[in-house]
Amino acid sequence: MVLLVELHSFAHTKIKMSLDRRKVTIFGAAAAVRLLLFTAFPGLPDLLTARVEISTPVTSFKRLQEGLFLYNHNVSPYDGGVYHQAPILLPLFSLLPSSATYPAFTYLLYILVDLLSANALMKIAESGEAGSSKLYTSPRKDKKWTSHAIAAAFLFNPFTIATCIGRPTSVFTTCAILHAISKAVVGSSFTSMFAISIASYLSMYPILLFPPLVLLCFDRRRRKSQNETIYSFVIGNVIAVAGFLYSLLQMSSIITGSWEFLESTYGVQLLLPDLTPNVGLWWYFFIEMFDSFRNFFLGVFWIHLSSYVGGLTIRLRPQPLFVLTILLGIFAIFKPYPSISDTSLFLAMLLLYRHVFPLMRYTFLALSTILYATLLGPAFYYLWIYAGSGNANFFYAITLVWSLGLSILVADALFAVLRDEWEVERPEMRGKEIRQI
Repeated sequence: MVLLVELHSFAHTKIKMSLDRRKVTIFGAAAAVRLLLFTAFPGLPDLLTARVEISTPVTSFKRLQEGLFLYNHNVSPYDGGVYHQAPILLPLFSLLPSSATYPAFTYLLYILVDLLSANALMKIAESGEAGSSKLYTSPRKDKKWTSHAIAAAFLFNPFTIATCIGRPTSVFTTCAILHAISKAVVGSSFTSMFAISIASYLSMYPILLFPPLVLLCFDRRRRKSQNETIYSFVIGNVIAVAGFLYSLLQMSSIITGSWEFLESTYGVQLLLPDLTPNVGLWWYFFIEMFDSFRNFFLGVFWIHLSSYVGGLTIRLRPQPLFVLTILLGIFAIFKPYPSISDTSLFLAMLLLYRHVFPLMRYTFLALSTILYATLLGPAFYYLWIYAGSGNANFFYAITLVWSLGLSILVADALFAVLRDEWEVERPEMRGKEIRQI
C-alpha cells in the first residue's frame, strides 16, 4: 500500500514537472520571438507605434513619451493636449532608462507584461469555470484545450505580438483585466476588485465588467459565512472598488499637482475630441456629425455600449465568465478608441469555450472577414494618407468590414452558448435544427 502511494506521488511529481517544462518552453519561446523582433528589426517598434490599428490617442507609446518628457521637466504633461493617459504611468516609466537611448529595458517590461497576462489566462483555463460553473454545467465540458495551448495561442497571436512590439499602454489594461478574472475564478474578491480598479483607472471602460465579475466572485469564493447574501456581497465590493479608484485618483492628483488630468484622461474618452482614425466606428461618424447633434449622439453611443452589460448579465447569470468574454468582444467593436489589442484579448478568452465551437455556424465567415480586413486595412490607409489616391471612405469602409467580422463572431459565440443551455433544458432537441420565425 505504501509502495502504491509513493508511486502515485512520484507519477504526480513527474507530470507536474513535465507541465512546468511545457510552460517554460512556451513562455521562453514567446519571449525569444519578441526579443528577436525587437533587436533584429530596430525600426519595427517605431513603425508599429505609428500604426492606427495598434496605437490610439489614449494608448499611444509615442504620446506617452511626449508626456514623460514634460513630466521630467516639471511641466504638466496635460498642458499640450497630446497626453491622454493615466498619470501613474509617468513615474513608472520615469524609473526606466530612456527608451531612445536604452530601449531594451522598455522591451523587457512589455514582454514581461505579456507573459503575466498569459499566466493569468492559464489560471482561468485551469479553473474549469468555462465548462462548469456553480449554476451550470455543459454536457460538452470535456471538449476543451489545455491551458498551455490557450496561453500559446494568446502569446503567438500576431495581434498580441504586434501590440507588444508597438508598445501601447493597452497591454497594461489587458493584464489587469485578466488578473481580475483569474482572481475571481478562485473566489479572491478583494484582489479581483483591486485589479479591475486598476484596469478601470487606466482605460475607464473595464468598470463595465464589474457586474459579471462580482457575480463570478460570489459564485466561486470560499464562503466563510453561509448566511451572507449576494446583496451585501455586491455592496461590499462596490465600496472596495470605489475606495481603490479614489485612492488611485488621489495619488494621481499628487503626481500631477492638480485634478486637470480628469478632463484630459477620462474626458477625452467620454467626449471624443480627438478624432484620430482607428479601427473603431466612432471617429468617422463624429467627423461627419454636425456640432448641434454631437452631444446627443455621444449619449446614444455610450448608452449603446453600456446597455449590453445588464441584459447579458441577467440572461446569462449561470455563466458569468462567458458574460465577461462576450462583453470584451463587444467592447472591441463599440468602444471609442479600440485597437487590435482588444481583439486579441477577446479571441484569447473565446478559446476557453472550445466545447461550444461545434455549435457555432459562421466561424469560417467571421474569421475570413477579420483576416480580409486585417490584410486590406493597412493598404487602404496607405492609399488614403500616403499615396493620395483615396480618401477617408477607403479606410472607414474596411473598418466597417472589420467590425462586421467581429460582430458575426460575437453573435455566433452567443448563439452557441445559448444553444448549449437550451439542449440541457430540452434534451429531446439535441442535434436538431432550429429556425427563427
